[in-house]
Amino acid sequence: MKPIRQLVIEKPWLGWAMFFATIVIVFLLGLLASSVIERREEAVFAYTPQVEHLQLEPRNEIWGKNFPQQYERYLATSDTSFKSKYNGNAWIDMLEENPRMVVLWAGYGFAKEYNQGRGHYYAIEDIRNILRTGAPVGGKESPMPNTCWTCKSPDVPRVMEEVGVAEFYKGTWEQRGHQIVNPIGCADCHDAEDMSLRISRPALKEAFERRGLDINDATHQEMRSLVCAQCHVEYYFKGDGNYLTFPWDDGMTAEDMEAYYDSIQFSDWTHGISKAPMLKAQHPDYEIFMTGIHAERGLACADCHKPFMNEGGQKYSDHKVQSPLNYINRTCQVCHREDEKDLFENVYERQDKLKESRDRLEKILVQAHVDAGKAWELGATEEEMKDILWDIRNAQWRWDFVAASHGASFHSPIESSRILASGINLAMEARLNLSRLFAKYNFDGEVPYPDIETKAKAQEFVGLDMEKLNSEKEKFLETVVPEWVKKAKAREENYEYTVL
Repeated sequence: MKPIRQLVIEKPWLGWAMFFATIVIVFLLGLLASSVIERREEAVFAYTPQVEHLQLEPRNEIWGKNFPQQYERYLATSDTSFKSKYNGNAWIDMLEENPRMVVLWAGYGFAKEYNQGRGHYYAIEDIRNILRTGAPVGGKESPMPNTCWTCKSPDVPRVMEEVGVAEFYKGTWEQRGHQIVNPIGCADCHDAEDMSLRISRPALKEAFERRGLDINDATHQEMRSLVCAQCHVEYYFKGDGNYLTFPWDDGMTAEDMEAYYDSIQFSDWTHGISKAPMLKAQHPDYEIFMTGIHAERGLACADCHKPFMNEGGQKYSDHKVQSPLNYINRTCQVCHREDEKDLFENVYERQDKLKESRDRLEKILVQAHVDAGKAWELGATEEEMKDILWDIRNAQWRWDFVAASHGASFHSPIESSRILASGINLAMEARLNLSRLFAKYNFDGEVPYPDIETKAKAQEFVGLDMEKLNSEKEKFLETVVPEWVKKAKAREENYEYTVL
């Protein structure tokens, strides 16, 4: 083989080619080195603390000074533009979408207003605006307790530290309106010293302790779900002090929690038509998720709702908590190789099928409540109605357990289907026994299904004066809330943090 020098002499163009190739290689190596240096500098900048603050600092913008990337993504939870086939983060009037729910919740606050939840950014605004919290103006009390604030703000741990946990829950909702003003954020899930995940709400710790478990033994991956489970769970207000309690003592299935409630003869309210002692499921998201295939495979809530991002040489969790369907390339497709269209169809197929069963159960329950109301009119006794009302209660509990859980049809479609099927059986049993009772009282007609095609018609049917409720709420928002904001601003001006 000839030496390179000889080849260049014989073919001068080869020398020029080697010269330009060398220049290109050196240039590319230079770009690579520059990029590495730049990313290192960005990494140092990103993790250089700008301020020092206390654990109980409730203002998210102060935490955000040290973690601007995460804070910027957190602010993006204000975006309400995404709407999937059924939900998403867009504002949806769920009672207008499904007026049957007004009848199912007759006599309870949810019949007044129930909306699709928006992002964490709106936690305070939404609880102030919702009709369920009433219009506490001029000394009038809210129908809801202070416990309702528990999951809405990093101000909650601060006030709990000041007055005590049990004392925090006591009293009516308006009493702490000027104290709870910052929406769900950093201090709810993170330790101020090292930003590790932490449990800031006592109810979850207490639920673990009653089951003989130590939440401090949880792994980091488990914590990536447990910080969500502080709030995205079933709970109730225990005793006169409205102490927030998770009904997990006997287990976390719908039947386990039902047995717990039955053992203490607990009910959230008495139904306005059937007079059944009802249970209202809150949002048993964690419990249902834990029965699904993704939990079985070791995934956490954050894997899909807070997928990792890479920016400026940094890898961090996306704090724009939202539906995984809005960024399916960073969620589902991390593990699944199907194309986006197929993955969407997979999700919607499960949702469609669950909705069929859910709709069927809703219709049976509406008729069961109306039939029970007719039975009372005919003169049925409490003893005759007892078992019937209990079946209605337990059937609706199963419906609500699935309906109130965010993403149940995807998180665990098999368990959700099982729960709904059980509810349908109970509701049909209630209607069968009501028909026998009708025969006893010589009623052989058919109780008509109510005209509830719209939310307005359904609310009129259950006896709600919506014009009055909306007018009162508007006055509350115009007069009381500005005073709360003013008091909070004056208080927070005295909060201290150190600029480093």
